[in-house]
Amino acid sequence: MTPFGEKMRDLRTVKGVTQKDMAKALGVSGAYLSALEHGNRGRPAPGMIMQICEYFGLIWDDTEELKRLARLSHPRVTVDTAGLSPTATELANELADCIGDLNEQTLQWILDEIRAQKTRKINAPPY
Repeated sequence: MTPFGEKMRDLRTVKGVTQKDMAKALGVSGAYLSALEHGNRGRPAPGMIMQICEYFGLIWDDTEELKRLARLSHPRVTVDTAGLSPTATELANELADCIGDLNEQTLQWILDEIRAQKTRKINAPPY
């Protein structure tokens, strides 16, 4: 399951609707919606994301969060390390080899470190 799929499932649960009912309302097949939710499809198109936001009545921050999760939910990722350091290439390859064996705590730690680095970069003085 992708982060987007997990969020969509949570929203469906809160609203108390089935995949079948939601698919009908969105004009898509139940199979497509299931595949999207379970991470067996790529990212949803921007128009589909907006339809889902409208379906759940999401506004502002919630809509931006769903868009962010969709962007981060491609189930088959390619990492291009051309031009980066050997360490970056090694990291990408090691992660590709072992990501399925890492426990949730380790995955969360790696994700937290990456997010902290992004935050430090964003908040760094411009000079």
